[in-house]
Amino acid sequence: MAATHHDSDIAEIVRRLGDRAQDFAGKHVLLTGAVGFLGRYFTAVFQELNRAALKKPVSVTALDSLITGTRPDGAPADKHIRFIEADVTKPVAVDGKVDYVIHAAGIASPFHYRRYPLETLGVAIDGTRHLLELARANRARFAFFSSSEIYGDPDPAHVPTMESYRGYVSSMGPRACYDESKRVGETLCHIYHDSFDVETTCIRPFNVFGPGMRETDYRVLPNFASAIKAGRPLRVYGTGKQTRTYCYVTDAMTGFLLAVLKGLPGQPYNIGCAQPEISVHQLVEAIERALGRKLERQVIEHPDSYPSDEPQRRCPDLRKAAEHLDYRAERTLDEGLKRFFDWTQRNFTGTP
Repeated sequence: MAATHHDSDIAEIVRRLGDRAQDFAGKHVLLTGAVGFLGRYFTAVFQELNRAALKKPVSVTALDSLITGTRPDGAPADKHIRFIEADVTKPVAVDGKVDYVIHAAGIASPFHYRRYPLETLGVAIDGTRHLLELARANRARFAFFSSSEIYGDPDPAHVPTMESYRGYVSSMGPRACYDESKRVGETLCHIYHDSFDVETTCIRPFNVFGPGMRETDYRVLPNFASAIKAGRPLRVYGTGKQTRTYCYVTDAMTGFLLAVLKGLPGQPYNIGCAQPEISVHQLVEAIERALGRKLERQVIEHPDSYPSDEPQRRCPDLRKAAEHLDYRAERTLDEGLKRFFDWTQRNFTGTP
């Protein structure tokens, strides 16, 4: 099985958490989406915390329905981490008191949520409701993984985008099953905080990338990495002028964990990098710098499997995360790309 991360990246995340990580000591975490890109990082971080940092081990119950993933090989390396195959769209029973719920389950790849639209709605709406009930019963802190997609295609006057921006989203577009389900999930968190005093935090990631992304994820960086591995031209969808900021996974995971631990109840937080905001063509140029060679590219229409109504710009305002969480992104884009493509060259096949 291919490695899913650089061990040094996990160690970096633990180091950056510092003494705040002790809040997890002796506690029980319920993690959903455990075999997804972010779920595997959470699991690895908790394992490293138990090995090297915590005074008392954190216990983790890790859930995943495996709808787009595969069961982990063998028994967990940490006896305090237990994997259970479970569908959170149905009520979940967990042994023992739960202190933190991290709801990271979701179908985030446009390729996959176009294939599973009802399941995408279900995990963000029904799953969130069931897990909020569990958090309410346990008086647990609850972190919901929302998305920068909830902003839709923002007005240029609201880029960089603050958490207070209400969004410009189609309820019937090809991305609606994902965008709108995340918006409803946030509404549920607001209701449970407002009505039942559940300590909820909504996390809005902005274009996270790094080792462990699946070649079959079909998002821009895995697509490019697979093409490079196979010696194929890079396919740029649409005009290639749409812009994003890209956040390396060590920065993102540090921000996510700070939000889980320190986020003010009832509040949403953007987590990502504020700069550089670059077009897809500029991303190709950055990859060329990382690899030290020129790459062939083709500009094509959006394929039928990929929704065409993607936002033209996506860039976070991170002032709230800086003020409330003391969050700062540290990795440059070039550093992150070098680490990602070093990993994909060893772990991708070129045949997704």
